[in-house]
Amino acid sequence: MSRSLVIASTSPFPHSVVTHSRQYWIWSTSCFSFSGKGLPSFTMSNKLNAPYHVCQTISSYASLGTFDGRDRSTNLTLSCFQVAEEKIRKLFDIVELSVSPYDTAWVAMVPSPHSPGMPCFPECVDWVLNNQNQDGSWGLHHTHPMFLKEALLSTLACVLALKRWDVGEEQINKGLLFIELNFPSAADNGQLCPTGFDIIIPGMLNYLNDSSLKLNLEPRTLNSLHHKRDVELSRCMGSTPKELEAYLAYVSEGLGPLQDWEMAMKYQRKNGSLFNSPSTTAAAFIHHHDPGCLSYLHSVLKMFGNKVPTVYPLDVYARLCVVDNVEKLGISRHFNKGIRNVLDETYRRWLQGDEEIFMDASTCAMAFRILRTNGYSIPSGPLSQFLDESINSIACGRPKDAYAILDLYQALEVICNSDEYVSEKHNRWYENLRQELSSDSLFSDIHTRQIHKQVEDAVNFPFYANLERIANRRYIEHYNVENTRFSKTSYCSSNFSNQDFLTLAVEDFNLCQSIHREELKQLERHSYSFLFLCQSIHREELKQLERWVVKNRLDTLKFARQKSAYCYFSAAATLFPPELSDARISWAQNGVLTTVVDDFFDVGGSIEELKNLIHLVEKWNVNVSTDCCSEEVQIIFSALHGTISEIGEKAFRWQERDVMSHIIEIWLNLLNSMLREAEWTKDMTVPTLDDYMENGYVSFALGPIVLPALYLVGPKLSEEIILHPEYHHLFKLMSTCGRLLNDFRGFERESKEGKLNALSLRVACGNGSVTEEAAIGEMTHLIDAKRRELLRLVLQDSVVPRDCKDLFWKMSKVVHQFYVKDDGFTSQGLIGTVKAILHDPIDLHLI
Repeated sequence: MSRSLVIASTSPFPHSVVTHSRQYWIWSTSCFSFSGKGLPSFTMSNKLNAPYHVCQTISSYASLGTFDGRDRSTNLTLSCFQVAEEKIRKLFDIVELSVSPYDTAWVAMVPSPHSPGMPCFPECVDWVLNNQNQDGSWGLHHTHPMFLKEALLSTLACVLALKRWDVGEEQINKGLLFIELNFPSAADNGQLCPTGFDIIIPGMLNYLNDSSLKLNLEPRTLNSLHHKRDVELSRCMGSTPKELEAYLAYVSEGLGPLQDWEMAMKYQRKNGSLFNSPSTTAAAFIHHHDPGCLSYLHSVLKMFGNKVPTVYPLDVYARLCVVDNVEKLGISRHFNKGIRNVLDETYRRWLQGDEEIFMDASTCAMAFRILRTNGYSIPSGPLSQFLDESINSIACGRPKDAYAILDLYQALEVICNSDEYVSEKHNRWYENLRQELSSDSLFSDIHTRQIHKQVEDAVNFPFYANLERIANRRYIEHYNVENTRFSKTSYCSSNFSNQDFLTLAVEDFNLCQSIHREELKQLERHSYSFLFLCQSIHREELKQLERWVVKNRLDTLKFARQKSAYCYFSAAATLFPPELSDARISWAQNGVLTTVVDDFFDVGGSIEELKNLIHLVEKWNVNVSTDCCSEEVQIIFSALHGTISEIGEKAFRWQERDVMSHIIEIWLNLLNSMLREAEWTKDMTVPTLDDYMENGYVSFALGPIVLPALYLVGPKLSEEIILHPEYHHLFKLMSTCGRLLNDFRGFERESKEGKLNALSLRVACGNGSVTEEAAIGEMTHLIDAKRRELLRLVLQDSVVPRDCKDLFWKMSKVVHQFYVKDDGFTSQGLIGTVKAILHDPIDLHLI
């Protein structure tokens, strides 16, 4: 992986914009047509007159420049796409970090090992001399009213550095004046408090007194600071010895000669640093003269020139943040190469036991989560240490890192092997972190309030029930472009977050959403912009589905629920990329058909009609006018026959083989399982729970929705893959979760209606020994176990291609979303969600 690192000396949000010269393309007249696999395409004419699919990435279109010069707003939008995407693309290779005046000052204080009366890094002394703010302070956020503690800390360090070498008298005096004027803020509990401030600031004031510099400071504030230092040290005593040692070693510069340097040096890393902190490492060299510390400082200055950040290196975490951003914002498909490069490099470093990963909770947790969800096989063991430390810190009231707690919580959600954790301990971790994330006290500081909404979303919408497109929209709406993190001082990086991520995500979301809404037939003239073309496709799909319902007379079936919008929503929320149109339509149409058939077998048809329908599907080539025993059977069979045939034709184009017989078989399995349940009801037969579940996972009707769609997402599925045990196991796990969730949420209603239900059967089979409460507990545990097993199969390397396995997991998410509170389609909360995904665009100006 190519890599470089940029440090910003003046702005916390450094950017460099590279402009590329590009050839301008022009729309050709009468360019619209249809080509392979049912995807609409158009031709743009240059000298080669090359065809382009409508559904290429936004970046491809952005690079096309202007179309005919008539729609400047569209050109501007596409230009924004291009600029934002190019900036984001660079962040996969470049880590941008802001300067830390505080850490730079500490490095400036380091004496030369050969001439103790001279600075080892005179370039840092020069930087301090030349980067004082107008008000006499040093610091990036010196004008922010909540950052005065940080400004005091940085200014005090810079003054000490200049005094150490007897330079910059004017700057020193201005700095001292700033400290005197703003010193009351040091004891203000309402101010943002850097890590270790209450220990470091009194220690540095002692250094100032030793240097003969005098400050006129209010005694009450000084006493308060020393009291806070005593309280902080007492609180540390409540920690375990290891945690106490690590914290005290991290704030070593505040302890100076009082520090046990032999103890502190136990935390030295392979690169020579203490905690990858230039300030701590500089203080360690000043007091302990360790050559490894000096080597580290030289390496940092070699990278950054005449200033340093507050933490280095930060490569792994910063690049993972870029991957995390594009995945959560729903724009990852535009950066596949960059993502793969970052993940391959991170995986290599994970296998090597890289300290940058395994010495930091956030980095380790994020690396684990992102690597695992992208198919890398890694153990969860390294998380245990950080989880235990986090819980202990919460218990003893130590300062908390909201970002680290959130990262650990999200990592816990993707632990999926039963042998990876002791259930009781895992649950304790999960509940403790959940409670802490739900606590208002975690968001008392301005920097934690920045991620408050993201934390709320993580707690309220679990990973396994969060539909991808819903999660994308929620993350976009709660996205915070303020990318400041906090340690001893604040630090910024465009890799953490920035406006470009948000701009591209909003435009991409709205573009994909508009494809759901606009009718394709509205494209009549070549003067229409490209954006309008893209806006046409997905809305046409929804209208196409609605026309299909009417054409097949499904809307005339009085017994059938009309849920086409919900069925299309589940497809659009999971298979949202434009190029997956065939899969979306198949998913949605079969969702409608399974709902109709379920209602027919449940309440709409007689046993004679049900058997007649199955016979027709088995025979397939029939005369519907004579072979159907009722109009309802004729309507349903005709819809099945036409839809299966159409999907089979599309699948043939994707798979280059005939899969029609398999799709028919999928439907027959469902129909026969539904018939069995209907006969149980008619004969008043009570099956065993095992018999019920063995039939029930099929009758839950996910087979016709998911399995045909597997043929339409890209990978070739051979007969051997379809017959492989893993293929069926994925289907059974997904469907069992769905059946149990349905029965759990529908227990009350179905009990009143006298219908079979897994929960009622478990109570009945217990012969009085199993209470309803106990049965609910068992069912909840079983759902959790099946869901984790499904996730494990999806994430591991196996016979079934990952793109296909993802559909099983996505349908599991759909089912959890539908049954999160209510009984499937009756969920009132879904109405607003459907509207947000299919109809309401995101307004970037309102975020």
